[in-house]
Amino acid sequence: MARAIWTGSISFGLVNIPVGLYSAVSEKTIRFNQLAKGTSDRIRYKRVNENTGEEVEFHDIVKGYDVGDGRYVVLTPKELEAVEPSGSRTIEIEDFVDQVDIDPIFYNQTYFVAPKTEAAGRPYALLIEAMRKSGKVGIATFVMRSREHLAALRVNGEVLALETMYFADEIRDPSREIEITQSGEPPRERELTTAISLIESMGAKWDPTNYHDRYRLRVEELIGQKLQGEEVVASNPVDRDTNVVDLMEALRRSVDRVREDRSGGEAGAGEGAGKAAAKAAAKASSPSKTAKAAPQGEQLVMMTRDELYQLAQDIKVPGRSKMSRDELVEAVANAQARQAS
Repeated sequence: MARAIWTGSISFGLVNIPVGLYSAVSEKTIRFNQLAKGTSDRIRYKRVNENTGEEVEFHDIVKGYDVGDGRYVVLTPKELEAVEPSGSRTIEIEDFVDQVDIDPIFYNQTYFVAPKTEAAGRPYALLIEAMRKSGKVGIATFVMRSREHLAALRVNGEVLALETMYFADEIRDPSREIEITQSGEPPRERELTTAISLIESMGAKWDPTNYHDRYRLRVEELIGQKLQGEEVVASNPVDRDTNVVDLMEALRRSVDRVREDRSGGEAGAGEGAGKAAAKAAAKASSPSKTAKAAPQGEQLVMMTRDELYQLAQDIKVPGRSKMSRDELVEAVANAQARQAS
């Protein structure tokens, strides 16, 4: 069983529910250790006084706020604890709002919320059902890891999920942060119609299992190759294609391509465009197909990197894990030429 990373209670009105927070996700990021080159010796870091160069023990380190000119205001843990909001172990619901009114940009991290005692089960279930029927999410504040958090409590199946949120003054104003060059003319009607057609042709029912961390899978494959002593070939970079494609022509060809990818029996209606295209590419590269059926020339140039990688994997192109999209185009084309000769 998972251990709660925070315990306290949910408070709404005069109702108090003892709960614990549990991590809702388990990231699959590949992590590397730092080693001294040519050895298996791990690299370790020390906390060092930048003036004396001497190592400082953790219990001798205090927190200082930089006020400029090399001056710091030092705060002790007890002083910080004294200014924590009252009821810091309470997720205090302040409002109930419609979830559609919350811009997803405010969401930060997701946790599951579970009752901590048997007696808490009944009010916990009551809150879930009331929120489900009202269609509302609870907006609350609470303190975790010496920081006050804004949070949204929402129903997730038979449990409550808590989303930590950014405060309004933490969200950047895009008009101040980035510069977008406007063309000065509205979209042409034909372009807009074709773009809408492209969006509709790529429509799919949301299924999170359709999507995978392809980079992580390629890194794992690379690790497996090196573990087995296989040679990993790194190709020289090639110049990127600088041909400018007309916007309308790009839209039209995109629509045609998606329709072609999805017209096959294997590309189901619920699949994303990328997945369907990858299946089409893999199918075309199958040994049972003729060379004419495989993507060639201009077709390769129109494929995404993921589709090219799938094709390169099927025809066993060496060094594909490290290749850019343009390198994959060249490598696949060369491999096809060798197979045809």
